[in-house]
Amino acid sequence: MDNSVFRSFRGRTRAAGASIAIAALLALTAGPALASDCDAYAAAGVDWQECSKNNLMLGGSDFSGANLSGTNFSGTDLRNTNLEGANLEKAVLVRSSLAGAKAGKANFARIEAYRTSFAGIAAEGASFASAELQRADFSAAQLTGADFEKAELARANFGKAVITGSRFPLANLSRADFSGASFEGPLDFAGAFLFLTRIEGLDLSAATGLEQWQIELACGNDQTKLPAGLAVPATWPCKFD
Repeated sequence: MDNSVFRSFRGRTRAAGASIAIAALLALTAGPALASDCDAYAAAGVDWQECSKNNLMLGGSDFSGANLSGTNFSGTDLRNTNLEGANLEKAVLVRSSLAGAKAGKANFARIEAYRTSFAGIAAEGASFASAELQRADFSAAQLTGADFEKAELARANFGKAVITGSRFPLANLSRADFSGASFEGPLDFAGAFLFLTRIEGLDLSAATGLEQWQIELACGNDQTKLPAGLAVPATWPCKFD
């Protein structure tokens, strides 16, 4: 092999080897991707993803824009907190209280929140899609534009809540109570399970997705108004435990 060719080849080989070595060194020194900071104080934008924060007193804290996905808040006091735009997907909120919280456009999708208080929460445009919300208390909540698609809402209380534009497609609303709830315009109940759901006094004439079988299961009264084409049952099945 000609000496000049050999030197050129050896130079290229060394350069390639140096590049590989540098890349390996950078990979070793870069360290792992930044993880959630479970020791950080409650603050706007905090990253508590999958942290354990159960049985704490966090009322009045600012969690706006925070990453709380998968966080365990079981039994925690979150009353009057700021959760505007926060991500709580898959968070555990069993028997916690978010009463009076501000949670506009927050993501509560797939949370576990049995017997949790959302009383008086301001959650306009929030998502509760596929959430476990059995016996949750939404009394007097502001839920305009909230999404409850496929949510489990058995025995949930929506008494005196504002539910304008809320969506309940394929939700389980068995024994849920909408007594005194207020809204304007249509509500989406497509495929929702309305077994003994309390709809007394509600004007559902603009509701979408309602079918006769759903009405036959629900509990209304002579003030309940139904969409055109649906008939008031001969008797409402309104006996409760």
